[in-house]
Amino acid sequence: MTTHQRAGFATGISLLLPITLSAMAIVLLAPNLPALLQEFASVEHHEYWVPMVLTVPALCVALFSPMAGILGDRFGRRRLLLAAFLVYAVVGIAPVFLRDLGWIIVSRVAVGMAEAMIMVLSTTMIGDYFEGPARDRWLAGQTAMASISALLFLNVGGLLGRFGWRAPFWVYGSALLMFVLVLLFTWEPARRDSPEAEIAQRDASSAGFPWLRMTGIIAITVFGSVLFYTAQIQSPIGLTQFGITDPARIGFLTSLASIGVPVGTYVYSRVGSKLPIASLLLIEFTLLAIGFLLMSRSGAPAGFLAGCFINQLGAGMLLPSLLVWAISGLPFEVRSRGAGLWTGAFSVGQFLCPVVVTVAGSHTGGLRGAFGVLAAAALVGAALSLFARLRKDSAMVHA
Repeated sequence: MTTHQRAGFATGISLLLPITLSAMAIVLLAPNLPALLQEFASVEHHEYWVPMVLTVPALCVALFSPMAGILGDRFGRRRLLLAAFLVYAVVGIAPVFLRDLGWIIVSRVAVGMAEAMIMVLSTTMIGDYFEGPARDRWLAGQTAMASISALLFLNVGGLLGRFGWRAPFWVYGSALLMFVLVLLFTWEPARRDSPEAEIAQRDASSAGFPWLRMTGIIAITVFGSVLFYTAQIQSPIGLTQFGITDPARIGFLTSLASIGVPVGTYVYSRVGSKLPIASLLLIEFTLLAIGFLLMSRSGAPAGFLAGCFINQLGAGMLLPSLLVWAISGLPFEVRSRGAGLWTGAFSVGQFLCPVVVTVAGSHTGGLRGAFGVLAAAALVGAALSLFARLRKDSAMVHA
């Protein structure tokens, strides 16, 4: 970073807002899925093709994020990010004018590719501009912003859907506002100017990409992502098993439980920089396990929702912990590549989540049984975190 440019609040906000586009890609259209199914009912196998309008961007993020990271390291972050905003806006709005389902799905593939660029590069630039606790706070803020925007877009999509299923696609034009903010308040990131920092960068880059370290983080991220998304995706189905069938009530109750995510993010912002990663993971996996256990055992909606909230509290702490862990240890030259691999891993977990729940439920008697299996899995994660923490303490004692 050059000495005459210093990142401040405006820079942070301009890089924080783009994370909302990831929620927009799916949540905005979810209330309009029935109308889309009806619109293309004459298309053969439409029951398989139409849901892809919602889900294919997430799959593209999982597949394309590592490449987005490589491109960011090779060609620079800012110019690619600005270009990605323009592409996202154009292809995002395109279904307003497209009549063929195939071309609409093609436009959604392009949305996913642009979304991957935006998520990876905006995250990388936060890592480039900020250091220490400030970096932790801005990265944690992405979690809170994503969860809050998901609740907002769910309601916006439903309201705009009253004007037809095409109306919500106009919201993708909001990427143009983010283009302006990034254009005004950011600059192309560069290496730190101090001689000590330059030496550290050369030493880090000479060792190559830290594959061993990142492989472990990626594996934990995929595992954590499955746990992160399960309650968000499956809790509405769980509520129906208590006889709650009104969509508005289900949405309201799910929203209440989902408040746990921004609360967890806030807790992380206060304590995350003070605790080692093993201690954080121990707390987070324990909260996830307790939440899943309550969700699997509760005989009433109140207990089920309490479990959801505890689970989401742990999830809200887990995401920024993993993200900061991945980004903070990467040198400038490979930071974008690392962010791309991490984003791809998290998206893979999102994609695998319904599959894992379905398989677990098929062997344990349904959704409640699947929650019990995931509670056990989270406890295993907590136990491994405790072992890692104790092992580190022991090594310090004998050093």
